[in-house]
Formats: sequence, C-alpha cells, structure tokens
Amino acid sequence: MVLVGAPERDLEPRLADEHLQELGRLTDTAGARVVGALRQRLDRPNPRFYVGEGKAEELRAMVGERRADLVIFDEELSPAQGKNLEELLNVRVMDRSELILDIFATRARSREARMQVELAQLEYLLPRLRRMWRHLSRIRGGIGLRGPGETQLETDRRLIGARISDLKEKLRQVAKAREIQRRSRQGQFRAALVGYTNAGKSSLLRALSGANLFVEDRLFATLDSATRSVDLGSGYEALITDTVGFIRKLPHHLVASFRSTLEEAREADVLLHVIDASHPDWEEQRQVVGEVLEELSLRDTERLLVFNKIDRLTHAEEEALRGRVRALEPRPAVFVSALDAGSLEALRDTLRARTRARLAHVEVRLPAADGELLAALYREGEVIRRADENGSVLVVARVPWAMVGRLRSRAQVEVREVA
Repeated sequence: MVLVGAPERDLEPRLADEHLQELGRLTDTAGARVVGALRQRLDRPNPRFYVGEGKAEELRAMVGERRADLVIFDEELSPAQGKNLEELLNVRVMDRSELILDIFATRARSREARMQVELAQLEYLLPRLRRMWRHLSRIRGGIGLRGPGETQLETDRRLIGARISDLKEKLRQVAKAREIQRRSRQGQFRAALVGYTNAGKSSLLRALSGANLFVEDRLFATLDSATRSVDLGSGYEALITDTVGFIRKLPHHLVASFRSTLEEAREADVLLHVIDASHPDWEEQRQVVGEVLEELSLRDTERLLVFNKIDRLTHAEEEALRGRVRALEPRPAVFVSALDAGSLEALRDTLRARTRARLAHVEVRLPAADGELLAALYREGEVIRRADENGSVLVVARVPWAMVGRLRSRAQVEVREVA
C-alpha cells in the first residue's frame, strides 16, 4: 500500500514526518506492507482530491509503478474526495479514521468491544455508502431482499440504520450492567489508566497487579478494559482499570461508541495519565490525550502523570525530562518502568497517600454486641487502635467519608473526628 500525508503547511516538519511514521505503524498493526509514501504540505485541502491535482497524478503513477492495491491518507477524506480518488487511482482508498476502525475490528475480543467497534464502523460508513456500498458485505454479511421500488442503496441505508439502533440499545443495556458493577465497588479507591496508545498502560497494570494481561509492542494491542486489585502496601488496596489507548485524530464515532467503557475513567478517584517517557514527541501525545479527556468531560478530574519506560533513557536524558516536566506541568508526576519493580514503589506510595487522604480519621464507640458494624470497620477502613471497655468497643480508624454518615445514623454509636 501507499501512504499519503498532507498536513497543514505550518505544522513543524519533524512532527509531519512523525505523523506519517505513525500511520506506517498503524498500517503494520493492520497487517499490511507499505511500498511507498507521498507527502504534500497544504494551505487548505483540495475539494476534489484533498491533495493538489498534480500530486494526485503523481500518486497515480506511484500506485501503478509500485503495484499497490491500497492507498491510505493520514487525513480524513470527505465522501466525495474518496470517490474521486478511487476513480482516478483505480484502487481502494482509505483514510486514517477507517484504518483505525479496521484495526479496532480485528483487535476487539469481548462482545461489548465488538459491538462498540461495529457501531462506530456503521456510523462512519453511512454517509459514505454511495462510494463504499460494494464493501458492505465485509462488515455486515449479506443484504436482504429489496422492498418494492427501493434501490439497493436505499435498502443498505435502511438496514444499517436498523442495525445502528439495535447496537445502541444493546450497549445501553451493557452500560446499565457496568453501572451496577461500579456501585458494588463504592468505598474502594479507584484509579484509571489513560494515555496514548502503546504508552505501556497494560504492562504497567500487569506489573502492579501481577495479573496475566495481554501485552504487545504495537499500537492498540488491547481494546478491552480490565480492572485489577493492586496492593499498595500497609493494608491499602486500589482497583485500577486499564482503558483503551488514545491517538491523534481518534475517530469521533469511536470515542462516542466507547463512551460506556470509558465511564470507568469518569468514576475513578484519580486518572493515571501514562506517558511514554522515551518517545521524542511525548509532549504532543500528552496534549492529544488531554483533548480527548476534555471531549469526555474529564478535564477537571484529578490526574497524576506517570512517565513510563524510563529504563530506555540515559541518566542525563532522565534528568532533562524531569526538569522539562517541572517547568511544563504543575501537576505531580512519577517516573517508573513497568520492567523495574523497584521503580513502581514511588507510584504505590503516591496512590497510598491519596487513598489515606480520602479517609476520615475518627474515633468510634459502639456496642460490643454489634459485630456486624465492627466487621465493617475492619473491612472498609483501616483500624489503628481498638480497646474493649465495659460492654462497648472503642475503635480509632480511618474510614471512607461515606461510612462516617452511616456510623452517625446508627443508634448507640458515638463518632468523633480526630484531628
């Protein structure tokens, strides 16, 4: 296949090259082989071919010379531009969004993820149906018999519309089930791993939890969210969720369809923004993730920057990175490597401190016979001291604030906050 990059003229050349290289990595993830690349800096897209007409002719010559059977644009093409390019080049033309959707379709493992990807694909396909209807069988199987007076295109649109409605309803039911799961975790400290794809989120969760999670050094290696319990030390635990990775120009339909999965991030006490410390453009990737979080209304959620893969840096490079982060970002940051268990202690310490900060320091006096409440104090809080006194029990503990209200509502229970 041939790759085409057509960024705005004011984009820094180094970033323009990195963007096209990233498209190449996406192509590799999709299982295709790149045989050529074409670049053009634009003041504004050509309404007919996106690139200029001369460059489109150059592209046609390259496709013929390299015997390419597919062309992928790094920019999003309009339905008309895609149709015009396919007619000119006489090969299949895709844009970045469609490539990402195809990767997600092959990587989705759970039933929920497959439904989310199919919904995004169909919503992307609908306005492009006139050009793409011949590829429809690849996505949804066959087409039913046409109704009286309907054209094939109208039948396709009607069937796709019905399938979109069906998928949205099924995903609403999944979202309800997720909400029930989240309610069962109330009172537990929760963190969500977010970040650019291939920043090492899954590797980090595996290293922290000891769980056997799938990890691969490729873009979008995992799409299904996973929640694991992580021991923070000193009796503290956290539930940490790995979420789908973000990327530049992540298709809007994909963000929308994965919204229920990303609700895990919305319910988290803190977002762990994982950044590949070894990537030369980590600042741009950090900005991309921030923009997606803003789109998901997560801009104001408490965030901790976690710079991963520091094992790939020299000592001088790590020191320069730490200085750059201090100058750039007011938020706290930790520097770790998923391959170095010792470096993860700083992250555990930070999460443990945040867990303790969420707890109320209280002194509780309750009847000795109330074993149920005493067990709840041990289960949900951190008991610091206990004394048995004449039919009652005096407990000094750190407990979630939600539990303080429950304690105060119980008869014969005295609660006093400890400074």
